[in-house]
Amino acid sequence: MMLGSVKEALSYGANTFMLYTGAPQNTRRKAIDELRIPEARQLMSARHMERFVVHAPYIINLANTVKPETYQLAVEFLARELERTKQMGSDLLILHPGAHVGAGPKAGIRSIIQGLNEVLSEPSEVCIALETMAGKGSEIGRSFEELAAIYDGVKYPAHLRVCFDTCHVHDAGYDIVNDPEGVLEQFDHYIGKEQIAVFHINDSKNERGAAKDRHANIGEGRIGFTPLYRIVHHPDFPGVPRILETPWYPDPHNPGKMLPPYREEIAWLRTGRTC
Repeated sequence: MMLGSVKEALSYGANTFMLYTGAPQNTRRKAIDELRIPEARQLMSARHMERFVVHAPYIINLANTVKPETYQLAVEFLARELERTKQMGSDLLILHPGAHVGAGPKAGIRSIIQGLNEVLSEPSEVCIALETMAGKGSEIGRSFEELAAIYDGVKYPAHLRVCFDTCHVHDAGYDIVNDPEGVLEQFDHYIGKEQIAVFHINDSKNERGAAKDRHANIGEGRIGFTPLYRIVHHPDFPGVPRILETPWYPDPHNPGKMLPPYREEIAWLRTGRTC
């Protein structure tokens, strides 16, 4: 329920949050009027929480040309998720671009463009934010050039944005550890920094370029605290939501129980100090 998401975010000291409109692994969805949206929006207003973002389910794969039924499901379900995002009151739906499953990046990109052209319209109250990907398997979006090619192909590029995932960018081979400014300049060259509408702030368990997409807690991975802190506080992105997707950890007093790291990580990223 959306109300529960707002309460959980507030319990961490957050001033924004990300949610799914249902389970990210399947198409089962509660009716929109069951999600307690008015109560959620009222609580957000009372606590001066202005923005939140929605993430599309992982099963959407617009890049699949091998199985037409998979592509068709992706288009139909993405259209419904756009409508649900609007009804919940967000203007941004994050989307994994998709995987070409062996057909090749060019075929995958053409298919993504076709699918986006089927769901994007003018005017639109919701933008789709294509997520930067780590390059696992046959993922599209592992390079800024691939995302730029999608922008170049769609009818309504004004309704596209980018979700910049720090773990994914690192795992794709970009050096955000030693040269975060240089990486952002590369992004600016191909797409434009103003297109970044949300950040996923995650450390990585992998070496740069590993193409594995394994998130680590802030300061405990191969990226480290300082580069992530710099990105969070970068002056070129005022008001852009920063979302943590870091792993839960075992309760030291009850190893069978998992605890969220977000309250501590949010405090560290605000103050610049870790425990």
